[in-house]
Amino acid sequence: MDGYIIWYNKFMSLNNNTKIIAVVGLTGSGKSAVVNYIVEKGFPKVYFGGVIYEAMAEANIPKGEANEKVFRVEIREREGKDFVVKKINEQIHNLMNAGQHRIVADGLYSWDEYKIMKHEFPGELEVVAVVSQKHIRHKRLTTRTERPLTIEEANSRDWSEIEDIQKGGPIAIADHFIINDDSMENMNEQVDKILREIKFID
Repeated sequence: MDGYIIWYNKFMSLNNNTKIIAVVGLTGSGKSAVVNYIVEKGFPKVYFGGVIYEAMAEANIPKGEANEKVFRVEIREREGKDFVVKKINEQIHNLMNAGQHRIVADGLYSWDEYKIMKHEFPGELEVVAVVSQKHIRHKRLTTRTERPLTIEEANSRDWSEIEDIQKGGPIAIADHFIINDDSMENMNEQVDKILREIKFID
């Protein structure tokens, strides 16, 4: 029965011309700004980080860079590498069943999560990587008002995201790239071009 439900959901989503954009990028690349720009157009999003924050709250673990870094790794080791993406896939199916056919996925992290989403939503998933020069990313991280990082912390975050969470794979194999070294206007123009190319918008 479960197999039939999965097949039915995939069949219905394909016939409803569903498109899912997963936005990926290292911390400080501007990934959240891209997601917010698309969401402001009226499209719903699912948030990988939200799954982590919810699990941390349930475990009574306070938010914070150090706690989050450890918890992201520990929960995947304890619950399985597919823990977060399974919950995200469920949220996406719920949105599709509610009639949504354009969905943004914020924070696809690992190579395993990428493979699982590609299998779950064949032909529907488009991965958009937001990239920026390292020194620009790190400057953003050290000067941001919410949870600023030192250069040492920014470097540590990069290494953790690449080695522990495997963030590099989805970025490297992305379908589309946004170079975010310039202005917000330039970034938004690149986003709009991609959205039109994949027929996410008219």
